[in-house]
Amino acid sequence: MQYQLNANKGSKLKHIIRNPFLYAMAVPGLLFFLVFSYFPIYGIIIAFKDYNFAKGITGSDWVGFRNFDYFFTSDDFWIILRNTLVLNMLFIVFTTVAAVMIALMFNEIRNKYFKRISQSLIFLPYFMSWIVVGMIVQSLFGGEEPMINTWLQYLSLEPVNWMFESKLWPYILTVIRVWQGAGYLSIIFLAAITGISEDLYEAARIDGASKLQIVLRITLPLLVPTIMIMTLLAVGKIFNGDFAMIYAIIGDNSSLYPTTDVIDTFVFRSMRQLHDFGMSSAVGLFQSIMGLIFVITANWITRRVSKESALF
Repeated sequence: MQYQLNANKGSKLKHIIRNPFLYAMAVPGLLFFLVFSYFPIYGIIIAFKDYNFAKGITGSDWVGFRNFDYFFTSDDFWIILRNTLVLNMLFIVFTTVAAVMIALMFNEIRNKYFKRISQSLIFLPYFMSWIVVGMIVQSLFGGEEPMINTWLQYLSLEPVNWMFESKLWPYILTVIRVWQGAGYLSIIFLAAITGISEDLYEAARIDGASKLQIVLRITLPLLVPTIMIMTLLAVGKIFNGDFAMIYAIIGDNSSLYPTTDVIDTFVFRSMRQLHDFGMSSAVGLFQSIMGLIFVITANWITRRVSKESALF
C-alpha cells in the first residue's frame, strides 16, 4: 500500500515536471483563493469576540455568542430572512430560465456577425456598475414625475407612487437582475450546448424531428447537468443578499424595507449606527454556514434524482 502511494506521488511529480507551464497557469487562481478565501478564515474568531482595534484580534475579549444576539433577537429578523430567501430564489429561478432561453435562441442563429453583435449587447449589462443602474432606475421610478408614470398616462392608466409601493419591488428587482445577469449566464449554457455532438442532431433530423422536438428531446436533457451545477453554485449564496444591487437601487428608503431589506443591508445600517464588527462577523458566519447546509442538501437531493448533475 505504501509503495503504491509513493508511486502515485512520483507519477504526479513527473507530470508536473513535464508540464510546468500548464501548472503555472493555475498559480494565479490558487493565490487568489488563498489570499481572499482561505487566509481570511482566521478572522472568523472576531464573531466570538468583543473586537477592539487597539487590542487586535487575538487580544480582544471573548464574548461567546453575544454577537449573534443582536441579529437573532431583532424584531425584523424573520422579515429580513424571508426577504433574503425570497429575493434570491426569484433571482435564481428567473435568471436561469431566461439564460437558458437566450442560449437556445443564440444556438439557432446562423449569421455569425449578427450572433456576435447580439451576444455583445446582451452581455453588456453584466459589466455595468450598480451605481449606474441605480441612477437609471431612479430616473424611471423616482422623482416627482417618474418616466414610467409618463408612459402609463399615454396608455390612459393610473400613475403609481413607485417609491412607496413596497409590494411591487420584488418583481422590479427580479426584472433588473434578469436583465443584468441572464446574458452572462447564457454564455455558459451556450458553451455547453455547442459541446453536444452534432451526430445527435443529424440523427434526429433524419428521423423527421422538428426544431422544437430537438430542443425538448436532445438539447434540454443534455443541458440539465450544467443547469444543476450552476444552480447549486447559486444556492450556496442564497443567504447573501446582493448588497451592491439592493443598496444602490433602494438606498435608505425605509418605505421599501418590508420587501427589500436583506441581511446585508440590515448589517450595513447596523454597522453605521453601532460600529460593531463582531456582530457583522457573526452574521457573515451565519450566512456561510447556512449556505453550506443549503448546498449539501441541494446536492444530496440532486444525487438522488441524477448523479451526473451533482457537484459531489
